[in-house]
Amino acid sequence: MPPTCSQCGGFLLPPHKWRDAMSDNWKPKTKLVHAGSRRSQYGEVSEAIYLTQGFVYDTAEAAEARFVKSGDDEFIYARYGNPTVRMFEERIAALEGAEDAFATASGMAAVNGAVFSALKAGDHVVSAKALFGSCLYIIETLLPRFGVEVSFVDGTDLNQWRAAVRPDTKLCFLEALSNPTLEVIDIAGVADIAHAAGALLMVDNVFATPIFQRTLALGADVVIYSATKHIDGQGRCLGGVVLGQRDFIRNVLEPYLKHTGGALSPFNAWVMLKGLETLDLRCHAQADTALVLAETLEGHAKLARTIYPALASHPQQALAARQMEKAGTVLSLDIKGGQAGAFRFLNALRIILISNNLGDTKSLVTHPATTTHQRLTGEQRAGLGITDGLVRVSVGLEDVDDLLADIQNALAQV
Repeated sequence: MPPTCSQCGGFLLPPHKWRDAMSDNWKPKTKLVHAGSRRSQYGEVSEAIYLTQGFVYDTAEAAEARFVKSGDDEFIYARYGNPTVRMFEERIAALEGAEDAFATASGMAAVNGAVFSALKAGDHVVSAKALFGSCLYIIETLLPRFGVEVSFVDGTDLNQWRAAVRPDTKLCFLEALSNPTLEVIDIAGVADIAHAAGALLMVDNVFATPIFQRTLALGADVVIYSATKHIDGQGRCLGGVVLGQRDFIRNVLEPYLKHTGGALSPFNAWVMLKGLETLDLRCHAQADTALVLAETLEGHAKLARTIYPALASHPQQALAARQMEKAGTVLSLDIKGGQAGAFRFLNALRIILISNNLGDTKSLVTHPATTTHQRLTGEQRAGLGITDGLVRVSVGLEDVDDLLADIQNALAQV
């Protein structure tokens, strides 16, 4: 232990020096509780919320020096960094095995910042076509407005990735598990293709979670999370985070986000820190329930499909087993009867709530064709396997028997 103050018990050494020395060999559950902790002179147990926009300098010379180069525990302005936000960044980076991280105001701020900071007019991007609606808007609509060419591929087909990359390809982008059809993409395979072309591989890993998949270890260069989902896990706050090598985070991403303003608020960062403490417990419990539901519901007379990566019927089941510790907390059900059947199912549920969020302690369900993917044409949705009867179920922490009874009772109304 470092020396402490005799009056308040606070550390006399900078907290990060002790933190870095102690955290190297910690297991993930320990990192989720302790990594990145900063304590004030009061020695608080729960992390402090530093609700401040700015910081005071002892002298004009000190202010000048900090603007030239800030130290590890030195801050300039909350849009650039904040002690509470930095604790969250360091904790999630320790869990992910990343050199560094930058937290953002939302998951989409993370996607936008990561993608736009890495590109310029004239560059080429290869992207999986199965993307969340807002991600698709950035890749398909916004990037071409700024002179970036985009090629879309079937993310599960490595031959299509190989055929699409070009000498001017700078970025490959994908969702590790696609939303909402839960396609599983071979990250190591795409990483090899991207790196051979001199491109970065950027992965939105929300559905796979940092608990079940080590995406950087599989070859990704940049990993993105909507912290709004599993990391908060209780439907309270928006947030996002981008993780990767320190050079990319600090020299490419940080200047873009500092000047465009997508910073995470200190209060939301504190909520995310509290969420990380229970993330492992929640994700494992939710995934275990999701597996029971998927296995029990598969083959139900009212279902055209039950989609879950751990099922033998899933086309990438073997890949999911190889890449992921568990198959995630989300399953999709294709209700017979199209939209009318899906709406009857949704309206008959009593425990599972209709909401377009996911990763919550409460089980949530949404109808992608009329919500998250409604801006797509019918042809586009059909190409992605998003039928009018498809519903996405985010499994919470309720009793598995209660959830199963709720779903079966609702299916009986179809």
